[in-house]
Amino acid sequence: MRITDYELFAVPPRWLFLRIETSDGLVGWGEPVVEGRVKTVRGAVEELMDDFLLGEDPTRVEDHWQRLYRGGFYRGGPVLMSAIAGIDQALWDIRGKSFDAPVYELLGGRVRDRVRVYQWVGGDRPEGVADAAREKVDAGFTALKMNATSEFRRIDTPAAVESVGERLAAVREAVGPDVDIGVDFHGRVAKSMTKRLADALEPNDPFFIEEPVLPEQNEFLPHLASHTSIPIATGERMYSRWDFKEVFESGAVDVIQPDLSHAGGITEVHKIASMAEAYDVALAPHCPLGPVALASCLQVDACSPNALIQEQSLDIHYNEGGDVLDYLADPSVFDYEEGYVSLPDGPGLGVEPDEAVLRERAGHDDWHNPIWRHDDGGVAEW
Repeated sequence: MRITDYELFAVPPRWLFLRIETSDGLVGWGEPVVEGRVKTVRGAVEELMDDFLLGEDPTRVEDHWQRLYRGGFYRGGPVLMSAIAGIDQALWDIRGKSFDAPVYELLGGRVRDRVRVYQWVGGDRPEGVADAAREKVDAGFTALKMNATSEFRRIDTPAAVESVGERLAAVREAVGPDVDIGVDFHGRVAKSMTKRLADALEPNDPFFIEEPVLPEQNEFLPHLASHTSIPIATGERMYSRWDFKEVFESGAVDVIQPDLSHAGGITEVHKIASMAEAYDVALAPHCPLGPVALASCLQVDACSPNALIQEQSLDIHYNEGGDVLDYLADPSVFDYEEGYVSLPDGPGLGVEPDEAVLRERAGHDDWHNPIWRHDDGGVAEW
């Protein structure tokens, strides 16, 4: 069996699908994308596919990963690792189909029957979160996530801090103590304010605080961890096991959130999960993306004892013009029940995109995240 062809489909809301075809007629799917940099990642995928993979045996997944990563003197970073990630997903899909088995069966077999998921509430500038939270809990979800704040100054006012605490308090009052509520700082908060925000949030027991500082400031996390009892989560902007070494060794992080479409795919995140287990750190893969990325996450969740919960993008505020179920030939594979999703049991990734819908909607590559500014005109973290 050899790789004979590939296609890329840029579709709304901000996703890129990769289709790899083989000489035996098997097709593998991946999602190589950096949200807002679709054209750039597309170029990286095309270069890697043309230079390294056309004509090769697709089942040598680990060897291909090593060649794609180590075959260039300059390596790592969001663009290259996202390109590798989508290719890796598609190769695992083909390998699983060639053995007529789910990918997780090739990674040692499942350690659970279903995976808990959380549901986003609110938007980038969180509003109406209490009502939205109540609706999602009524729909069966037992875990939620919300943004902590919108633009936040390097040292902000007592009123700004108080509003963050009040927002979580309103959600907690709406859903009660049996629902977990993650609070995402989104890297918007400078380290000078993280302790104050943690103090404001702590009375209402958040599930975790996510990306409390930018990954460039990870050396601050031990100081934050010593200040608060709230579990700390981070990792969506870390792209390989080498990026995660520091946070594991610091002992400051309780939950890691590598993204299967950014951090080297199934091959790399499976290794990151094992590293995390050795440091008693939970796994909660980042995934505000499409169905192939989610299916890839579930393959790793299935066989990782330390998998805690899974992000998924149904109804997320970014999904304008397309949602996670729109591109599936069989959307029922992601039926959510009692806050869980069952493991896909089909071969490979266990999902099949609807090619007709992909071809109809292809050509959408102009999404970019907004540029936020403070009151003085300076650029704010989005």
